[in-house]
Amino acid sequence: MHDVMYFLQQLINGLTVGSAYALIAIGYTMVYGIIGMINFAHGEIYMIGAYVSLIVITGLAVTSPAWIPLVLLVALICAIIVSSSMGWAVERIAYRPVRGQHRLIPLISAIGMSIFLQNYVHLAQGSRNIGFPLLIEGGISLGGSGGGFQANLSYMQLTIFIVTLVCMTGLSLFISRSKTGRACRAVSQDLKMSSLLGIDTNRIIAATFVIGAALAAVAGLLLGMYYGSIDPLFGFIAGLKAFTAAVLGGIGSIPGAMLGGLVLGVAESFTSGYLSGEYKDVVSFGLLILILLFRPTGLLGKPEVEKI
Repeated sequence: MHDVMYFLQQLINGLTVGSAYALIAIGYTMVYGIIGMINFAHGEIYMIGAYVSLIVITGLAVTSPAWIPLVLLVALICAIIVSSSMGWAVERIAYRPVRGQHRLIPLISAIGMSIFLQNYVHLAQGSRNIGFPLLIEGGISLGGSGGGFQANLSYMQLTIFIVTLVCMTGLSLFISRSKTGRACRAVSQDLKMSSLLGIDTNRIIAATFVIGAALAAVAGLLLGMYYGSIDPLFGFIAGLKAFTAAVLGGIGSIPGAMLGGLVLGVAESFTSGYLSGEYKDVVSFGLLILILLFRPTGLLGKPEVEKI
């Protein structure tokens, strides 16, 4: 019974982190699906979303104690607005001017934007770790009433599951049923032909950056509270992990990004629980290497067919 409860606890922990990875990974996979490039500044946008959330929460707590759900809602809205604006700015400044150039040029541009944003936050907020208040406390015990190990599902973890499910469902409906979503699918199939058919491809490309940044802001607030601290490098490692999740699931595939995030989160959790936390990054990037060696398109990715 002890082993079963411990296994269940690691599974819950892994799905929690994996859900947040999936939210961030969607930003990578949407941009790649539309223009075939990787937005390496995406991790920093996620980090900025966490900082904005913390600033708003701290400001509301200082000015007037308020109802916690309202505080979280205001913090989330502010983080989404700022991060979405950053996503739009990254596309407008770092990608649009060099679109159509050799792939290496936009890559260097994105890396430069990543370094700029990271150092901007470093100068504005300092390099130290900043505590992030856990506003959602308590949980549910899933074990028996005996004295053995009991698995726990915290309300914070439950919140992450529910918010992730709502975001994924909303995104799926948006892509499948809205006019902009259908335009996104058309542009991802053929950028030049979509332009000839009257679709404003610049607007659609900018929209993918904005949507990805908004989801990253949601993940920033959730993981900030879950881990309890943030710093200017908070987004760099998470961005690498989310990129790994996107490649693992199949870069360019939204369901693949979701699956890749969950698989990566569970793999990290079981590694930390049964081996050591020092090995979780080794396992994460080891999975990436294996996928690239034996299934380069990812778990749900499809091989590209070159049109002549």
